[in-house]
Amino acid sequence: MPNPPPLSFQHKKSLILAKLSVPISEYDDLSPKGSIDIGIRELIDEINATEGCVTTSSCAGRVSVFLEGRRKVEALEGAGVEGDGGNEGEGNGNVDERGDGKEDEGGLEGERTNAGVGGKGGGGRWLFVSHDPVPTVLESQGQSENESESETQDGSGNGNGSKSSSGKSSWTELLGLQRLEGGDEAVQREMESVRDGEMRLVHFKFEPMILHVLTASLPQAQLVLSAALQAGFRESGALNLTSSTTEPATPMVGIRSMGLSLESVIGFESAGREICMVPEWQLKHLVQVTNQRFVENGKRIERFRGLLREMGKCEGKERRGDGGGEWEDKEARRERKRAEGLKRAEELRMGKEVKHDDEMPDLNVLDQNP
Repeated sequence: MPNPPPLSFQHKKSLILAKLSVPISEYDDLSPKGSIDIGIRELIDEINATEGCVTTSSCAGRVSVFLEGRRKVEALEGAGVEGDGGNEGEGNGNVDERGDGKEDEGGLEGERTNAGVGGKGGGGRWLFVSHDPVPTVLESQGQSENESESETQDGSGNGNGSKSSSGKSSWTELLGLQRLEGGDEAVQREMESVRDGEMRLVHFKFEPMILHVLTASLPQAQLVLSAALQAGFRESGALNLTSSTTEPATPMVGIRSMGLSLESVIGFESAGREICMVPEWQLKHLVQVTNQRFVENGKRIERFRGLLREMGKCEGKERRGDGGGEWEDKEARRERKRAEGLKRAEELRMGKEVKHDDEMPDLNVLDQNP
């Protein structure tokens, strides 16, 4: 019978489940969406129903367009303090793991924080976010019947923009950008007008599912990690494998797949405007590639769910081999086969030596012959 989960694990799980139990209309976290993605809500419920597991952060996968933050500290008048490196969101429960808090929160008074390379902290803002495939037919071409749960910024940087792509007649407009008249030459002149070191780029980014699962034991962590790796989330891993207290370790399993990620620079900021620097056809192509990756991401999520269910059924039960004997993993089977092969080789060698001794004549008998 398996040991009960450590008390620390039980306490953390009860807090997280209490937060998840509130009505969807009242739930809020630090992600731009502000709630758990519907695409993995059932998966999260299944994991949390398992005794030794609880999810701590999640995102089903998303496509986003965002303006990166300032790359250096810009101290306001009279400030003279160093920045704290931006404001990555934190929280308990299923916060979007990508850590997207509100703009410029958490900085010191009288100071603007800076962002890492390509990061949204330090004054960056969302221009477009969708957790579903984006319709590839714009209004000017005939509105698609499939509505996307997308968000376009209203300019305030708080993530409360319109919820659909209705009314957008170009990919530039849909993704929250503006296009200059005059083509590439106008774009080049505008870029050259921005001072060195102050260029803030606009990124188009697709990110597949990311999920963190707190487990009650090493065997439980191994089960979850094995399911993730087999499902195609190849960059998954585990942390906190040892305990610094008297209680057993409670490993954290991170489930992710960087191979499906996609990122491209599609614009820049100038005079408070987000200017598109790539043609319409390229924006459409990025959306099409992203939609394909949404499909593959969904397949991997379903494989992960199925493997978790199958492994959960085997948990706590004695596993048997094909012939009903004791079950063994690949390493144990390889070692057993190697030992059996060495044993057979030794038996063959001994058999040959015995046969050779029987065939050798007795020299004493030969000397007695007349």
